Amino acid sequence: MAGTIDVVEFELGGERYALDINLAREIVEMMPITPIPRAPPYISGVINLRGEITNIMNLNTLLGLPGKDVRENQKIIVLVPEAAKGNNIGVIVDDVSSVRQVPEADIEHIGAGISSEFSQFVKGIIKISGDDAEKKKKDLIIWLDMEKVIADLGSRSGSSPGAGSRDADG
Repeated sequence: MAGTIDVVEFELGGERYALDINLAREIVEMMPITPIPRAPPYISGVINLRGEITNIMNLNTLLGLPGKDVRENQKIIVLVPEAAKGNNIGVIVDDVSSVRQVPEADIEHIGAGISSEFSQFVKGIIKISGDDAEKKKKDLIIWLDMEKVIADLGSRSGSSPGAGSRDADG
């Protein structure tokens, strides 16, 4: 018996993406973001989310996708701290479509032969059939490996992705 995988489906630059539901703590409406001086380009800034400072990342910049203007329906997907080495991190997306259960049979895993900087962050391609595909929407969803995306940030900067983090040595 094939299992199913629960994902949060969202839009980014007109394309459909998904991430594991267990990585999403909550989805919040866009709110004012306080920029951080000299932060990397993928860090939009920080927000105060119910008393917790949360780093906000621009997923377009992070994934090397073309930047889009601020859109009306933008949301922030706040990740569970475990996905980001204990940091509070949220990612900006154009819109959140749905939470869906995907049969494993509908997931095409990316082969090792496909090499690009982006493909290492893709868990697979989700094929949508039936009613959704008939709505003239694109029938493929890119399933992102958000834990790898965030882990890669640490290797880029030499530290963890938290904007206010300090080295353990002081």
